[in-house]
Amino acid sequence: MKYFKNILETIGNTPLVKLNKLTSELPCLVLAKYETFNPGNSVKDRIAVQMIADAEKEGLLKPGGTIIESTSGNTGMGLALVAVVKGYKMICVISDKQSKEKVDILKAMGSEVHVCPTNVAPEDPRSYYATGKRLAKETPNSWYVNQYDNPGNFKAHYLTTGPEIWEQTEGKITHFVAGVGTGGTISGVGTFLKEKNPNIKVWGIDTYGSVFKKYHETGILDKDEIYPYITEGIGEDMLPKNVHFDIIDGFTKVTDKDAAIYTQRLAKEEAMFLGNSAGAAMKGLLQLKEHFTKDDVVVVLFHDHGSRYVGKMYNDQWMREKGFIK
Repeated sequence: MKYFKNILETIGNTPLVKLNKLTSELPCLVLAKYETFNPGNSVKDRIAVQMIADAEKEGLLKPGGTIIESTSGNTGMGLALVAVVKGYKMICVISDKQSKEKVDILKAMGSEVHVCPTNVAPEDPRSYYATGKRLAKETPNSWYVNQYDNPGNFKAHYLTTGPEIWEQTEGKITHFVAGVGTGGTISGVGTFLKEKNPNIKVWGIDTYGSVFKKYHETGILDKDEIYPYITEGIGEDMLPKNVHFDIIDGFTKVTDKDAAIYTQRLAKEEAMFLGNSAGAAMKGLLQLKEHFTKDDVVVVLFHDHGSRYVGKMYNDQWMREKGFIK
């Protein structure tokens, strides 16, 4: 009989799917690395397995322990899967801009969830970064994951996602496009691909209110660039160690409105029910049109599933309230 020993063994080996209608104006072949096929419905399942395995090996996470993480939701879900299988407790600290669906899903997986204000600096004790670290200090036998700086984040994509894309495209990939948040995905995949072929271009999708694009271009962390934004899953108000700027060839920024509209369009025109960051990646890809030729093979990574956003980007009343549609 052929079967998996537990749900964690189903993580990875996600398909590449050709985009058709939304890419009709582009000269190249565009393939989506469709990460919702992971059991937790996001790319973050990959890093959860890797980071926990590393922590166990290093003695940072002990039997019966509590995993604590500051998350936008998807990493929390991946960690929750591993926690259930391996018998750990899970505490997720999330910002209040994240969808209600993400909070409900984390609770459904047995996680304790703390919701913190978005519009505060990372070092503010009320922020979800600071709260996560505080809870780790206060909770006996606990381990704070810190996906932003944890090398297991980068390592997971270097060892799995990158090799999968290389093999699936038979080494013909010319461009890799992905939203940038913690940085592990784009840096891990980009590093692997550039080792195989240094001519491959790696493009990051950023959002307005985030620091990445300007820092990449100037080396300056401009506080004036930081302000609240609606787009979920990408952008930061700090510089995670997992963002390897030397691997990224360039960034393009996408507005909250465009990210939301293209999230809907992916569902209605490509039958791809995806998360908010996929809409941003799709629009960003189109903005990069001038960089592509007819011989190029472009892979864009779609991080998570639309079920996390039914009350937001897939809700026309919410879209009207935000001024994104009439």
